[in-house]
Amino acid sequence: MPLLELNNLSVNYGAVQAVRDISLTVEAGEIVTLIGANGAGKTTTLRAISRMMKPRSGTLSFDGHDLLAVSADVVVRYGVAHSPEGRQVLARQSVADNLELGAFIRRDSAQIQADIRRMYERFPRLGERRGQLAGTLSGGEQQMLAIARALMSRPKLLLLDEPSLGLAPIIVLEIFGIIKELNAQGVTILLVEQNARLAMQSSHRTYVMEAGQITFSGPSAELANDERVLHAYLGG
Repeated sequence: MPLLELNNLSVNYGAVQAVRDISLTVEAGEIVTLIGANGAGKTTTLRAISRMMKPRSGTLSFDGHDLLAVSADVVVRYGVAHSPEGRQVLARQSVADNLELGAFIRRDSAQIQADIRRMYERFPRLGERRGQLAGTLSGGEQQMLAIARALMSRPKLLLLDEPSLGLAPIIVLEIFGIIKELNAQGVTILLVEQNARLAMQSSHRTYVMEAGQITFSGPSAELANDERVLHAYLGG
């Protein structure tokens, strides 16, 4: 059974049908990437999975649980964490406060503090700036904080929405190095990413969305050589 499974999922954004009858799966241990042009429905798909948006129809299951039957906080308790587009750190709170808030579902205070220390080891710049207001961090540091905050819930599945957005190329490579390292340590990842080439190089499988629908999918290494993908997304 897949860890995450969407079947014929449709989502409206007001009067607009943003996602149309999509089906996708994510197996435990994978990095799966979702690529497509702006407005294709990628962010809406992630927001539906984390229950920040209510699907109109279809089914959505995670680790044997029906996600359509529960609220967003329960989705986190089941093991899904969402690092949103634009990072959305709490700008007027410190780095340390952001991390503690990422563990809002937990009650194991000693382990929460141990995990915060581990985040500082994994992201040394956050450790150096633990008392600094999150809004004063650089874009790359805010992205690291957004990922670290999501990890504080100890997720089985991490949803990453445009982690490279607005970052310098050298920082993008650093962020993707972190993504691959997290996956090697056992975190399953569903990645929405504008840098299609880098996303496909870093993932096991790829789904391509166009106008709210999945048009084709397959192993990332194969789709990276597909003429349709080359011309539409990779500049080939």
